Amino acid sequence: MSYTAAAWLQFALLFVALAACYIPLGNYIAHIFTTDKDWRVERVIYKLMGVDSKADQKWSTYVRSILAFSAISVLFLYGMLRLQHYLLLNEGMTNVPPALSWNTAVSFTTNTNWQNYGGENTLGYLVQMTGLTVQQFMSAAVGLVVAIAMIRGFTRSKTDKLGNFWVDVTRAVMRLLLPLSVIGALILIAGGSIENLHAYQTVTTLAGGHQTIPGGPVGSMEVIKDMGNNGGGFFNTNSAHPFENPTAFTDLFEIFILLLIPFATPRAFGKMVKDNRQGYALVAIMVIIWLAAVGGISFFEAHTALGGTATKLAHGAMEGVETRFGRPACSLFAASTTVTSTGAVNCFHDSLTPFGGGIALFDIALGEIAPGGIGAGMYGILVLAMVTVFVAGLMVGRTPEYIGKKIRPVEMKYAALYFLTLPVVILSAAGLSLGIRNWPSPTTSPLSSVFNPGPHGLTEIVYAFASMANNNGSAFAGLGTNTTWYNVVGGCVMLLGRFAPEIFALGLAGSLARQQPVPASAGTLDTRTPLFVGMVVAVILVLVGLTYFPALALGPFAEGLH
Repeated sequence: MSYTAAAWLQFALLFVALAACYIPLGNYIAHIFTTDKDWRVERVIYKLMGVDSKADQKWSTYVRSILAFSAISVLFLYGMLRLQHYLLLNEGMTNVPPALSWNTAVSFTTNTNWQNYGGENTLGYLVQMTGLTVQQFMSAAVGLVVAIAMIRGFTRSKTDKLGNFWVDVTRAVMRLLLPLSVIGALILIAGGSIENLHAYQTVTTLAGGHQTIPGGPVGSMEVIKDMGNNGGGFFNTNSAHPFENPTAFTDLFEIFILLLIPFATPRAFGKMVKDNRQGYALVAIMVIIWLAAVGGISFFEAHTALGGTATKLAHGAMEGVETRFGRPACSLFAASTTVTSTGAVNCFHDSLTPFGGGIALFDIALGEIAPGGIGAGMYGILVLAMVTVFVAGLMVGRTPEYIGKKIRPVEMKYAALYFLTLPVVILSAAGLSLGIRNWPSPTTSPLSSVFNPGPHGLTEIVYAFASMANNNGSAFAGLGTNTTWYNVVGGCVMLLGRFAPEIFALGLAGSLARQQPVPASAGTLDTRTPLFVGMVVAVILVLVGLTYFPALALGPFAEGLH
């Protein structure tokens, strides 16, 4: 089968599977957060926490709950990492250094899963299971409930209440993430992913050498790693490792589950606002951008080193590519993991062609809204839709409206703050990393971590901070980030990139919830049409293009045209 045929067959299978799940899963997500009935186990949890499940919270209280919960999560995980050697099932691993512990604790709490360490060489089983995997559930749930709270801003009126964070996050875990993860884990384990607590074993190879073979509870971590758009793997090579991702089937299944919930959430939005066509419009925007990302990366990876006979015969350069999957699966995985906030990889993104890597960077720079991270993609695309309605309103000279709510200056201020935060954080951190040459010394400065000077080195630095701020977690391998600078500054970037947009999104939702709904009129822009879909796509491309074009031009474009 040709490269192109293999690539598009995988995409077609994936598209059909996701389309089949869109309505039932989306309807179920809407039901989870609209029913007033609590499960018995949930009532026990609420009682232990001292939570009144019927009491709603103001948006500011909702924000404080998220921040308090996340702060405790960071401290708990940091403590586990620093005390690892004294814990059970440590497999002989030492305590993790302070700067790396800070970076890792923040990384998993913010759903980023940026890993400055090799999992099988740094962390024992208990930390992987009860530290990292727990946060993979909880951080995913936090992102989802922020999106749900924002949707409530459209469905409620004359109130400042957006729901109860503790109830929402409990339901997200108990009713959605845990059941789907059990099913997904069984499928992955049946497909060959390992799941055990075996001690590390040293074996003699056929060549007479010795190799240490780790075990571990991999299958159960792998499913939430992908389904929760976390991306942090049990092993250093992530989904290129045969214990995590054994076969072509498990590879396609992992891509499916990392896209599953983000693509179904627009359906939940349509159900909650009682207009399913609104959900179809948003998911169409997501599909268009995802399709462009898959097509773009696949095209450039299929035409590696144009004019090179050997490369053409090999169907593309294979350096950094897992031979079990090849370039087509690498391209599909790379596009899907960067348009979401997953960051898992089955091939090295550093080995992508300059333009292929540039598209992956552009995907992340979009804010990962196509379909984006679990929850984060939904509230991101809603903010973009409101910006588009506002721009359209300026064109025709009338007050813009979206889902029955006016988009006034106060809402646009929240939207502007939402979009300005990430570029400021990303470009400032990248600029500092490029500009600091002799601190604390020339051999330990941020710039000394760049192993590939020139345009590719610039791309690696910008990609790293874009990945951290957008809570993606994938990286280019030619940048040594396990240093004090990148651990400390990276942790701060991840915190700002995660919580500042969530605060502005919830503030926007609170402002919408206080409004009285306005009926649609002859002058109201219909936000369910192909015209509106095209307008939103155009606004997304213009916003990101204007913001990141200089970095893209000096990095991947310059390298690709060299």
